[in-house]
Amino acid sequence: MENNDPKPSILRRISTKIIGRPRNIKDPSIFHKLSLIALLSWIGLGADGLSSSSYGPEEAFKAIAGHIYLAVFLAIATALTVFIISYTYSKIIEQFPHGGGGYIVATHTIGKSAGVVSGSALLIDYVLTITVSIAACGDAIFSFLPLEFHQYSLLFKVS
Repeated sequence: MENNDPKPSILRRISTKIIGRPRNIKDPSIFHKLSLIALLSWIGLGADGLSSSSYGPEEAFKAIAGHIYLAVFLAIATALTVFIISYTYSKIIEQFPHGGGGYIVATHTIGKSAGVVSGSALLIDYVLTITVSIAACGDAIFSFLPLEFHQYSLLFKVS
């Protein structure tokens, strides 16, 4: 009996060996795997997380200054925030399994006006996140350099 299926390309076979075979997106168990991937991506690769980790802890400890005992409450509040955001993201993934950012979610659940506000807020957030990330990166890099180079910090950040 003759098989009419074309032989997979070498690239496809290598990809299958490294990444694995394609998954059925209608499989109900895949939601939990996708949720975990989204959570890890959000924590590990998000620009918000990267920029916040550059300046956030320092600013938080400056704010509590001499009240070291408040660090425990700060840690609890941070963990609670991460839990709430992760939980709500998993619920959004359940409701919008084919994808849906703030614009899509707000438009479908509240209305078009809310979608426009959400989309606009996301654009502003992206611009501010990139700006803060660049500033934090510049500060981190220049913190390793001697003081005579600090006068070029702003020029480095702008260019």
